[in-house]
Amino acid sequence: MSSPEAHVRPERSAARSAAGPVVAITGAASGVGLALASRLVDSDQVKKVVAIDERRGDVPGATWRVLDVRDPAIAEKLRGADVVVHLALDLDLESDAKARSAFNVRGTQTVLTAAAAAGVHRVVLCTSAMVYGAQADNDVPLAEDAPLRATSEASFVDDLLEIERLGRRAPRAHPGLNVTILRPAVLVGGTDTALTRYFESPRLLVVAGSRPCWQFCHVEDLVSALEYAVLEKVDGEMAVGCDGWLEQEEVEELSGIRRMELPPAIAFGAASRLHRLGLTPSPAGDLAYTMHPWVVSGSRLHEAGWRPKWTNEEVLAELLEEVAGRNSVAGRRLGRKDATTLGAAGATVALVGTAALVRRARKRRGI
Repeated sequence: MSSPEAHVRPERSAARSAAGPVVAITGAASGVGLALASRLVDSDQVKKVVAIDERRGDVPGATWRVLDVRDPAIAEKLRGADVVVHLALDLDLESDAKARSAFNVRGTQTVLTAAAAAGVHRVVLCTSAMVYGAQADNDVPLAEDAPLRATSEASFVDDLLEIERLGRRAPRAHPGLNVTILRPAVLVGGTDTALTRYFESPRLLVVAGSRPCWQFCHVEDLVSALEYAVLEKVDGEMAVGCDGWLEQEEVEELSGIRRMELPPAIAFGAASRLHRLGLTPSPAGDLAYTMHPWVVSGSRLHEAGWRPKWTNEEVLAELLEEVAGRNSVAGRRLGRKDATTLGAAGATVALVGTAALVRRARKRRGI
């Protein structure tokens, strides 16, 4: 940072010191938390940013508090904050599922309780539009007050549903505490999920008879929506995403990736066996989110004046650029050797049919 720039931040801090909320952000060292912290530090509408994580991140101008969000001592670190944005979630596909769930649920419980104890008046949670569930009879788009019909069969969804339950209960247990929940569509921008890995495949798996609709949310748009929540421009539970959606045929045309269509019984049976054997990180339930629509309207943010800067087409193009050179089938990353040996179509057939990798797994286990 040059010395002239170094003098800018103190002047801006002084100018805004008398107004605006003090905002604490958990998970501020990386991902969405880092992006939000960087944005709010530069905002004249925010008085101070308290960044909380297990390690210090690169956000000049933020006040850092290094600790685990499950530590009850976080209550003292939140004292003086007006708003807490809780983004310290483990959504890593490769994490141990039980440990991941324990971290996500316990962390959210602790943050909500600590925020109430510290006198914080608003907590902002971020889950996913996946909580609505991917169902064949879903409206397109879904209203934001549509029932949450997701099941625990997909990655992280159990954690996200529990986080939302905790968020809804918190104001009843702690009068005066407001909880706002944002639910982004398929998140893109330095993310790694079962749904972004779908586009790393040599063929796009389509389950016969399904009606896929794709709606994305760029991280930059999520961050701007979170800022709306921080500044109390929106309230309650709301969805975030690009306007509209893309049909599967449009996705295939834009991506240039051809489809591989399988009957439901074969697709779900193979996905279930592969996950049970530990060969893929994605449970069979993830397939539903590539089959049925779960497009959201985002009307509550729109009514508050928020608009996405990215279109679905633009986000898909960025996603394809991000995953270029990667090879995944059924959510499992293939090394260069695997991809070269099996070939594009061969890799899909081998993995979906479970033959090559199942034999390899059995050989390792001495079966």
